[in-house]
Amino acid sequence: MTSTPLRIGIAGISGRMGQGLVRSAIESGCVVAGGTCRTSPMDAAVRARLTNNGAIVLCDSLGELAKISDVVIDFTHVTTVQSHARFLADAGVPWVLGTTGLTEADQTAVDAAALRIPIVQAANFSTGVTVLLRLAREMGAVLPAERFDAEIVEMHHRQKVDAPSGTALAIGEAVAEGRGTRLADVRAPVREGLCGPRKTGEIGFAALRGGQIVGEHELLFTSGTEQITIGHRAFDRRVFADGAVQAAQWLAGREPGHYDMEDVLGMK
Repeated sequence: MTSTPLRIGIAGISGRMGQGLVRSAIESGCVVAGGTCRTSPMDAAVRARLTNNGAIVLCDSLGELAKISDVVIDFTHVTTVQSHARFLADAGVPWVLGTTGLTEADQTAVDAAALRIPIVQAANFSTGVTVLLRLAREMGAVLPAERFDAEIVEMHHRQKVDAPSGTALAIGEAVAEGRGTRLADVRAPVREGLCGPRKTGEIGFAALRGGQIVGEHELLFTSGTEQITIGHRAFDRRVFADGAVQAAQWLAGREPGHYDMEDVLGMK
């Protein structure tokens, strides 16, 4: 008996990430049921490109998209998170969430939705970054803050509007968790001018922007006598789309709950 292909809905289908998700989903044997986009009004050529000449439905709202989807993948703007959480929880549709920069209220809405639907939430869906986050947590636990200063350097394309990146912050959170603290309590402010000496235990960030770099992240632990460095470079945005589609396939049929890429990759 042939199983029915998974129907994936893509929030923000008109963007670069949205179009990458379309390609990854189709190549993975899934069906792209539909998508939402902000492009309006839309000429015939744009509509044909986004809808694969009518094979994909363009929806006016996430609620409409949820009705025709088995799973929704969402890399849209942070301002949509709370409404999307309500729409998908009410519809009972699993949610793959890659939007970053969430406020405390946004995260509370996601956590509430996870009581009703399964959600995979990640700042980065690549396998390499998932492994890096695990290592960052473990290294934070064994490299004491009193001896090893932790710094995170990231570089992205010139169009990126937020800094530090969501992935950089996730790395910082992993280090802080390994050290038994919260990033909010040890994150260093932006260093500029006469900022004084580095404080023991703080986690610092440096954000670089230029060209069309997809994403580079480096974590450095430095003591008075040695330095340990681990990092990750993404060469193609496809790595994020492929990971998100893998998460969608894993998520289908799961019980309500809050999952991450370590769950998807079987690392727990």
